[in-house]
Amino acid sequence: MTSAHHPWRPTRRRLADTLLAALVPVAACSVALAGLTAWVSAGKAGTPPRVGVSNARVFLPYGDTTDTAAFFDISNSGGADDRLVRVTSTDVRGEITLSRHRMTGSGAAYAEDVESAAVPAGGELSMSPQSVDATLRAGADWRTGDLVAFTLHFRHSDPVHVPAVVVRPGS
Repeated sequence: MTSAHHPWRPTRRRLADTLLAALVPVAACSVALAGLTAWVSAGKAGTPPRVGVSNARVFLPYGDTTDTAAFFDISNSGGADDRLVRVTSTDVRGEITLSRHRMTGSGAAYAEDVESAAVPAGGELSMSPQSVDATLRAGADWRTGDLVAFTLHFRHSDPVHVPAVVVRPGS
């Protein structure tokens, strides 16, 4: 028998090719695992939105109108975005709508109804007369300092119940 190469016997070349072929997916998995580890260590992996509401206030209407607006500061300390989708109140007659205020090129302001408002992960939605508010009909007997109960409904988070204080616009 001659020293011919047997096809079933591994050669150095075959071993090197096999190791090289296995090295590419192992390196890719290692890089992905390192990235995921860093993301988890930063506290961002799998954390749902965590919303909190503060500075709840509702304007006392002035003049002959009964329409007014309520404002809330909504923080989200979680790792995922959420959206305010609805505001309700048993203290308010009629529907409460979310509105966004915009300026025209001539400097006039107008409001448009919106379906929802973003509450970014790690950020906040600060509602104001210049941005988003909850438009509603005020109670006839509301006075400055009264508390009005509201429930804020979110796309992902549980509803939040909060009292809003009645204030004069500009105060």
